[in-house]
Amino acid sequence: MATSASVSNLFPPATGTRARPLAVARWLECVALLVVMIVVVGGITRLTESGLSITEWNVVSGILPPLTEAQWQAEFAKYRLTAEYRMESGPAGMDLAAFQFIFFWEWFHRILGRLIGMAFLLPLVVFAARRMIPAGYGWRLGAMFALICGQGALGWYMVSSGMGATNLTDVSHFRLAAHLLTALFLLAGLVWTARDLRLLASDPAARPVPLRPGAALVAGVLFIQLLLGAFVAGLNAGHAASDWPLMNGRLIPEADWSQGVASTLFNDPFLLHFLHRWWAWVAVAALVWLARAVRKTSRLDSVLVHSAFGTMVLLGIATVMSGVSLWIAAAHQLVGALTVVATVRAMHSYGRAG
Repeated sequence: MATSASVSNLFPPATGTRARPLAVARWLECVALLVVMIVVVGGITRLTESGLSITEWNVVSGILPPLTEAQWQAEFAKYRLTAEYRMESGPAGMDLAAFQFIFFWEWFHRILGRLIGMAFLLPLVVFAARRMIPAGYGWRLGAMFALICGQGALGWYMVSSGMGATNLTDVSHFRLAAHLLTALFLLAGLVWTARDLRLLASDPAARPVPLRPGAALVAGVLFIQLLLGAFVAGLNAGHAASDWPLMNGRLIPEADWSQGVASTLFNDPFLLHFLHRWWAWVAVAALVWLARAVRKTSRLDSVLVHSAFGTMVLLGIATVMSGVSLWIAAAHQLVGALTVVATVRAMHSYGRAG
């Protein structure tokens, strides 16, 4: 693993007046916008059961979709060999048009991943070559690029869990959770670093803002909620109940504990749906505290946090009561990503005020 010193050698810091912290911050904000977009597209890919439609990972040749009828039929033939197709397509099977629909979302998701990689790498090379990266930030940028590359490999690792001659018709919900949460961690790093750089642009003597314990606790609470949401998505647990606040007429659903506490806790769709519903209120309490804590420092950040979690809760309820409507559920995931952005902004303001 590269040390901070070796990364700094790859991205030498700016000297004198060559540093351009504001330009670097704006670039990171643009990449963050792309990450929000890919999180939403990834959610749609999961909701439409599109993730297994492309059975191979071809980094270069996979950029272009099938262009001829023969190419489409070849891709469709590969998909028909998967357990998902055999077990879920039904007696009538799937026609080519339906396959093209799910293929598009997985292909678009992969293209966005490549776009994010290039949108990060090319400006990074330019900034480094021109010595525009402020001292102390090279290692952060190198780490984020490594995380982007790792996300591509993790995405294929996730997809591969649903391939082959198995009885699985979905990807592993553990791998899906790792893939989603890594993307959100990257998003948080982009936003936090951009905020540090904007502070540096306004005050050359400014130091990176520390993560204070209170903010770290809020992040931990939100992490658990996001993890539960990823498990719910991976297990299709949103379909476990379509009423609210009860679940199938019960306040506390029955859970099958015969497989052991740990297995039930991490694999039972009804229990995970229940936990995701009610841990949300713990997350709300933590976010209300954070928003109030930064109200004097940054009223905008306070308003953004309140608006984000309020909208996310309402969309979560609407997702359940709509029977997991595609676009409502996708909007719920979008606002989840925006809640991460708003929370990180507020955490940064809280650290700055400490």
